[in-house]
Amino acid sequence: MTIAPGLQLYSLREFPPMAARIAELAELGYRKVEPYGALMEDVAGLADAITAAGLTSPTAHVGIDRFRAGLDGVLRIAQALRLETVVIPFLQPGDRPSDTPGWMRIGAEVAGYATRLKSAGLGLAWHNHDFEMAQLPDGSRPMEHLLAASDDVLWECDVAWVTRGGEDPTEWIRRHGERIVAAHVKDIDPDPDNGEDGWADVGHGMLDWGLIVPALKQAGTKHWIAEHDRPSDGMRFARRSLATMRSW
Repeated sequence: MTIAPGLQLYSLREFPPMAARIAELAELGYRKVEPYGALMEDVAGLADAITAAGLTSPTAHVGIDRFRAGLDGVLRIAQALRLETVVIPFLQPGDRPSDTPGWMRIGAEVAGYATRLKSAGLGLAWHNHDFEMAQLPDGSRPMEHLLAASDDVLWECDVAWVTRGGEDPTEWIRRHGERIVAAHVKDIDPDPDNGEDGWADVGHGMLDWGLIVPALKQAGTKHWIAEHDRPSDGMRFARRSLATMRSW
């Protein structure tokens, strides 16, 4: 499998201007970028910057609040960025259920959005953090209920957050690989006080990519997206992570 490397633009949010960073990513050799919510305030300018750099944005993070406000706005974003899959990235702490019925309701809500996007020729995926891996009182996990709601709900698997949630990402990839449309390839520093919130450039942390990469390839994962939540040097992260991804 040939990997066309991508990068989640959230990683570069503290290093403006974003249009210049997007151009630099193209010069490094990235093929795609994944926009995030704050950039949607000027979606036309964002689309122009991505096109000018010769990149694509097949996936983008669009908050669930935008879905709840009306699907027309989500569809406008998808059209402007020429998305293939819209990714719901996060659920605020106050919105997270504490039991299985609550997560089943969230799953049903997301499944409804997925059905409507599918009719427009788009996919819908959920991006996990650690809280979707936490056991509920009955022993099940939120991520299981999100995926069980409908086969149309896809998954953007953030392997580092799976790990921080106390789970084995390789096992989850093997179990749900047919639903993984994209993966956040993201690494964890053994030192949680490394000044970068305990994250690392891809291939420079503690995750076992020798197991994770073959599992993602076996699953047929289409989009491989590097991410670092708080790099002290955004382009250092981009360069070193790209080198790692090319080695795969």
